[in-house]
Amino acid sequence: MRAAFYEKQGAAREVLVVADLPDPQPRAGEVRVRVIASGINPSDIKTRTGFGGKAMPFGRIVPHQDGAGVIDAVGPGVADTRIGERVWIYMAQWNRAFGTAAEFVVVPSAQAVRLADNVPFEIGASLGVPAMTAHRCLFADGDLRGKRVLVQGGAGAVGNAAILLAKWAGAWVAATVSREQQAEVARAAGVDLVINRHQEDVPQAIRSATGGHGVDRIVDVDISANIELAISCLARDGVVSAYSTESPQAKLAIPFFPALLGGFSFRFVYVYTMPEAAMRHATEEISACAASGAYVPQIAKTYALDAVTDAHEFQESGKAVGKVLVRLSDA
Repeated sequence: MRAAFYEKQGAAREVLVVADLPDPQPRAGEVRVRVIASGINPSDIKTRTGFGGKAMPFGRIVPHQDGAGVIDAVGPGVADTRIGERVWIYMAQWNRAFGTAAEFVVVPSAQAVRLADNVPFEIGASLGVPAMTAHRCLFADGDLRGKRVLVQGGAGAVGNAAILLAKWAGAWVAATVSREQQAEVARAAGVDLVINRHQEDVPQAIRSATGGHGVDRIVDVDISANIELAISCLARDGVVSAYSTESPQAKLAIPFFPALLGGFSFRFVYVYTMPEAAMRHATEEISACAASGAYVPQIAKTYALDAVTDAHEFQESGKAVGKVLVRLSDA
């Protein structure tokens, strides 16, 4: 099979290689997927570059956690009826050497989730880490119908997913952005209120739009920088779910008395260590949202496998608005 891989950490142009590797074979409880599209996440970049001093977990890595394709082989213990099934894949390279940046990938059967016939493979490859993260941030603390949600960074992959899932669940959603291109992405996702964080007073905009109530949930892309803003935007007993920060050395200082008096809760979401039950719940609801036609994420750009270096550099540049994909084959 053709695959992208690296054998040392470093810059994409210095370490990424595209070449032939042996076709993988599924073992007990696993399926092999012919990959149509592969999705890139910030965590793929962090693994390649050794973010935070983390060493390579394997001598050779085929990157990318997310993807979509068709099951073409199954291992012992998996029903033959899964062969030919359209699927989306999550956490393909978690605790494994080979991810979805290849013509074939082998994953545990549960991590190849049925993709409805009406959902394009490009959308399937855009689910995975962003949608799973967003789902946990939104729903770990209960139903969202009738709730108010603030998404910090509404044009990022997770932010975009959070808007789509929250609107599907019946919530009122506000999102912060930093430029007009991002505002357009948030509006396309169905957001009720767009706030330019560089031009507007975010807490004032939230209080004004909610009749002074504030928001019940915040999905935050950089909680260490946004903690004061979060405190100012939360309604009584509100919850902040944080999934990222800009620096591995970041520290979080929570103003104690405002948090105490507001009854606020703080949740930290790392998709790779989500409880198993939460993963199952997320895959079911994400699949249902996609099948309903409500999950239409922003796709920044799609590259061929031979241009995977360009794809990684674009993801790393900070200029990508939406999901960056690599196309492996035609459906």
